[in-house]
Amino acid sequence: MFEDKTLVCKDCGAEFTFTAGEQEFYFEKGFKNEPVRCKSCRNQRKGQRNNGGEREMHEAVCAECGATTKVPFLPRNDRPIYCSACFQAHKGN
Repeated sequence: MFEDKTLVCKDCGAEFTFTAGEQEFYFEKGFKNEPVRCKSCRNQRKGQRNNGGEREMHEAVCAECGATTKVPFLPRNDRPIYCSACFQAHKGN
């Protein structure tokens, strides 16, 4: 069903192989788009996004216990934020 494809990286222009196994993984996960960057450029971009490996953290107040916590995303008012302990307790539900 799946066959290896040669794609061109949109950042560096190098050719890379989108293997049959990777295509099957994308299909199983419901991903609609093929990758547009080679592995090297994806890793470089990921490193830039994480500021050299460090995540930008944002302070928030836990909706369950009221403790101040830090989360790796910008909190929005339409969804509750939980500290690690409360998140683990809710995760089982």
